[in-house]
Amino acid sequence: MALCFELVVNFGDNLRAAREATLTEPESLVLHAGTQRIPLHRPMLTTTGPHVELSILPVAVGWGVGLDGSLPRFPLSAAEFTELGHQLYELLAKFDGYLTARVGWDPEPLLDPAELKAEWSEELADGSLHGLVLCDELHGALGLGDEYVPFQPGYRWMPYRGEEPSSLTAD
Repeated sequence: MALCFELVVNFGDNLRAAREATLTEPESLVLHAGTQRIPLHRPMLTTTGPHVELSILPVAVGWGVGLDGSLPRFPLSAAEFTELGHQLYELLAKFDGYLTARVGWDPEPLLDPAELKAEWSEELADGSLHGLVLCDELHGALGLGDEYVPFQPGYRWMPYRGEEPSSLTAD
């Protein structure tokens, strides 16, 4: 089973916006984590049920990621993963037309609006889903308050607090 540190963006049924997001050419970007220079894999578009999702993964930072092939893994600290996370949010700020997005370890389960409402209402209300970006329309539909601050025009978020040391980090 793979564990991916990634940016995942749920575009709902907006395939045009998802395709436009892939044209930002993140594969030509190199992110920094401490002294490491880490490229990005080519963006991946998938359809999960009624949703079009875009995933962008840094190269060789996850565990068992098929895209990495036999590349050795970069052993990153929580602070270095946090640095990568902030850079992935900077990339997200270039996108538009999405419903939800998040950076982290396998964030896909937190991006379906129906599941957020049905399964994650307490966590949405108490702010424990840090890093979750919601379009303004969804933010309003979920009845969330001012603790979700502007991310970019048309989007609000619970600011990203970064990664904590764990068995997935080098510290």
